[in-house]
Amino acid sequence: MVLQNICIQPKRRPVLDPDFVPASLWNREFQRRVAEEKTGEDLATSLERPDGAISLYSTRILPHQGPAIKLNLRYVERLVKFLLWAQSGYRVTIAGNAAIARALRRVYAPDGARQFDYRIVGHRIFGHSLEIRHCPFEAAPAPNEKKTLVGGNMDGCRVGIDLGGTDRKCAAVMDGRVLFSEEVRWDPYVQKDPAWHRRGIQDSFRRAANALPRVDAVGVSAAGIYFQNRVCLASLFRGVSEENFDQHVRNLFLDLQREWGRIPMLVVNDGNVSALAGALGAKATGVLGIAMGTCLAAGYVTVSGHLTDWMNELSFCPLDYREDAPVDEWSGDRGCGAQYFSQQAVARLAPAAGLDFLPGMPLADRLIRVQELMAQGDARAMKIYQTIGGYLGYGIAHYAEFYRIKGLTLLGRVMTGPGGDVVLKEAQQVLREEFPELAAAMRIHVSDETMKRHGQAVAAASLPVIRP
Repeated sequence: MVLQNICIQPKRRPVLDPDFVPASLWNREFQRRVAEEKTGEDLATSLERPDGAISLYSTRILPHQGPAIKLNLRYVERLVKFLLWAQSGYRVTIAGNAAIARALRRVYAPDGARQFDYRIVGHRIFGHSLEIRHCPFEAAPAPNEKKTLVGGNMDGCRVGIDLGGTDRKCAAVMDGRVLFSEEVRWDPYVQKDPAWHRRGIQDSFRRAANALPRVDAVGVSAAGIYFQNRVCLASLFRGVSEENFDQHVRNLFLDLQREWGRIPMLVVNDGNVSALAGALGAKATGVLGIAMGTCLAAGYVTVSGHLTDWMNELSFCPLDYREDAPVDEWSGDRGCGAQYFSQQAVARLAPAAGLDFLPGMPLADRLIRVQELMAQGDARAMKIYQTIGGYLGYGIAHYAEFYRIKGLTLLGRVMTGPGGDVVLKEAQQVLREEFPELAAAMRIHVSDETMKRHGQAVAAASLPVIRP
């Protein structure tokens, strides 16, 4: 495969998508070329958040001249896109080549190719315009990472809620014992009325609460970005107008907390809760959690056992560098995680496998049909899961460039059933053949079938601290 003069040859091409260009291999070849250059340039990218937290990522690029300009811009633009959604920040400083900073300023602008990221990461999430600044490499801002220790609290009577795009799950936990768990289908994406969402969330609260003698705390795992229990950005509410979002959604969980007597409540991104679920289940740290459901959710528990304040929105992070990679329906960007690790990926790959669905058939039902075929040993369904496993093997290697991964936990509807075993097997084979050192140093943990579907609700219940 050749992409802008970078040629890679994957050892295990995804069976239904042989043109896939893994970011991990592209970056590895790019850095090999940089190492050969005696005049390569240092470059660092820092991202600052409103509370003063700063993340810093250092790398090297080719001498920024001639044909290398296009390669450098491709590399750095994809890097910045990844960092924006993984680490997050409204002020991006490029420490190094000034021409690259100027080029990125045009791309991440109100009318630039990444106008979605400019608008959402800047104004919607942080309430600031997204800034691209420049400084010499030696003047790069010093990192200032902030960590919070949450989760793993099992005392008392707790309700855990997991809000996804296809279903909402709830769990009742008393002194570490799961007394009740349940899953209810819903379709929040198209719902315009905030009251509809509120009723559904309240219903899950009540279902779990009815299984307990009392409720001491509530933990919520939800797709999206949350700060101090306020909703900053969530695909669950994408159908709600901006005006109704500000009036009725942004403080939704604070309102619910008041209705429930101001008991301890904590709302956390579902990706971080998936990582927490994996860390608790495997009794490990340094865990990257990936939940493949309606969309892709991810989170990270550090080697010291903390959850960071990173966004970890890997659904928007690029991992396929081909020019005609699948388009993300929300951001309009190509090659991003949601199209590879979710029920969207299953539906996208089904035609290539020879499977046809009725027009308008919901994605969740398409996944169920593929799961049924997989249980029957259908070769077409097998190829879908093998392809996702190939994506995952190369994707893990890419994520390892940004996270110190000692363990990986896999959750979500896509991993349910025998198809999940195929995904895991293929991913491990990719790692052994392409990245043997990473394969040897990392343990992959797959939850049992109940925890795959309900593990995030149980882990969510452990989030708040019950104070005397």
